[in-house]
Amino acid sequence: MVWKLDVRIPVRFGPVDQAGEDDALVVEGGVEGGPAPRTGAAAAAFEPDGGGHPAGCACCVARSPAAQALHALFQARAKGEVPFFRRVLAVTRTPEGDRAVWSAVRNDPLAAGRFRLEDG
Repeated sequence: MVWKLDVRIPVRFGPVDQAGEDDALVVEGGVEGGPAPRTGAAAAAFEPDGGGHPAGCACCVARSPAAQALHALFQARAKGEVPFFRRVLAVTRTPEGDRAVWSAVRNDPLAAGRFRLEDG
């Protein structure tokens, strides 16, 4: 018998009102002023086509803003700075935002090691 256990944090797409009790949010365009599913939910924002540090800087090594947002969520969770979450809800507004999160989870080595796209 072969057991296959994937301990990476699942990422799914949906509107903010679909966030569950154990979810964190990665939000395209920002989190200020937007509806929160509950007090204290962990959240990180990204812009699909900009922001972040310059390509090739020592701390990012050309990581996308979506990958940086996922990294910030993971670090905050590991340090106990935010409530523990079991899943990430990607709240995107544009097809570019969808592609940015999808690409980060699939193509960024660090994000791919910590997160996976949820089936379904």
